[in-house]
Amino acid sequence: MSTREPRDTDVADKAEPPSDPTPDPAPATSGLEGVLGRSYRSLSIGIVSVVLLIAFEATAVGTAMPVAARELDGVSLYAFAFSGYFTTSLFGMVLAGQWSDRRGPLGPLATGIAAFGAGLLLSGTASTMWLFILGRAVQGLGGGLVIVALYVVVGRAYPPRLQPSIMAAFAACWVLPSVIGPLASGAVTEHLGWRWVFLGIPVLVLLPLALALPRIRRLAAGPPEGAVPAALDRRRIRLAFAISIGAGLLQYAAQDLRWLSVLPGVAGAALLVPAVLGLLPRGTWRAARGLPSVVLLRGLAAGSFIAAESFVPLMLVTQRGLSPTLAGLSLAAGGATWALGSYLQSRPRVEPYRERLMTAGMVLVAAAIATAPSVLIEAVPVWTVAVAWGFGCLGMGLNISSTSVLLLKLSAPEQAGANSAALQISDGLSNVLLLAAGGAAFAALGGGAAGHAVTTATATTGSHPEAFAAVFLPMAAVALVGAWVTTRLRADSR
Repeated sequence: MSTREPRDTDVADKAEPPSDPTPDPAPATSGLEGVLGRSYRSLSIGIVSVVLLIAFEATAVGTAMPVAARELDGVSLYAFAFSGYFTTSLFGMVLAGQWSDRRGPLGPLATGIAAFGAGLLLSGTASTMWLFILGRAVQGLGGGLVIVALYVVVGRAYPPRLQPSIMAAFAACWVLPSVIGPLASGAVTEHLGWRWVFLGIPVLVLLPLALALPRIRRLAAGPPEGAVPAALDRRRIRLAFAISIGAGLLQYAAQDLRWLSVLPGVAGAALLVPAVLGLLPRGTWRAARGLPSVVLLRGLAAGSFIAAESFVPLMLVTQRGLSPTLAGLSLAAGGATWALGSYLQSRPRVEPYRERLMTAGMVLVAAAIATAPSVLIEAVPVWTVAVAWGFGCLGMGLNISSTSVLLLKLSAPEQAGANSAALQISDGLSNVLLLAAGGAAFAALGGGAAGHAVTTATATTGSHPEAFAAVFLPMAAVALVGAWVTTRLRADSR
């Protein structure tokens, strides 16, 4: 997933549930049971544990990444390690939705778990940075398949009265990892090595999967009873594939920085632009009022924040000499403030002020990103980043959840699935493109050499602060554009 928000509404809608209601397949005695009742206990524990482990891995990677990039002599390719995941997950999400509608969620879930585990193993055992990036790409494909298939399982296996409870459990799975994931990852990286951040998860996921699969096979395998399997939307699959390939070519061109890289860059744009125009609402790129601006805002918020956040641990480790554990601590408070922002926007009293609250949230995001590189000045205390990032995550909590609410409010029922898919595409694609742009600026200004910096408590040699500034300041500008887009979220100008 491109951001830490669980995105319960977007992914659930994107799965495009059948129009015919599916009766509760559980026994009649389960009428008063909760999600941990006898009929649902193993399924609930299994799928929630899978989400929890994926969330821990997602939040832990950023802390281990600087050490992995330095050891593999690949700091100049640092952005690829993040954007490679987002690129393939886009295709995986679209594929999982189509696959689940036609044959049920069991196939994409099992395939996704296998791909996710294989990617972790490949990254954890990589001897070169390109093999590490390949592992992240395989992992992203699996993650895209898994997250959509899990939400289809919820729609098929649980009655409507229990679905909000299991969705709330999914959301809660992202709070604890956001707080302690970076710290745990830093401790593992320092004492066992960065590879164990990747190699430990595949083993841990086996138990919850063993709990969940038998119940999924019983309650949600195959197409819904009495429903005609949805036809495969080959055009949508082709467009998703074009986005993945085009984004990958643009990333390569941005990182290579040679005249020859113009060719893959042009080819990537030729694939990407028509595919994006075919999958996003008309008027998205010019911030047309209403739904197009909601979709655009999701991309601007997620892309600018994730691209900047990806470089925070690397900056603190290479420029200020922090350990991976302390670098991870700078991001830990964000999980709690992100959850606070999500809670605040959900209160009924703030509904009339939602757009203004989102504007304030984007200003907080821009300010946090712009403040982070101030620690490149030795006189600025490193805890400044932790404080700034806490406020930035508060702004993200206000905006990411609100975009989902507004999307459903502005969508006709028969268009909710397609529009939710567009929201996810905007989110993931902006992560890829802005990470590629930030990585290109970082590499062009000598950022790769920063990975070899020799640091002490008081001095850093081989530092390249301008390379980091070239990442953070443009992303702050993108977030400010997002603040302007929040003024165009209403369907009319009145």
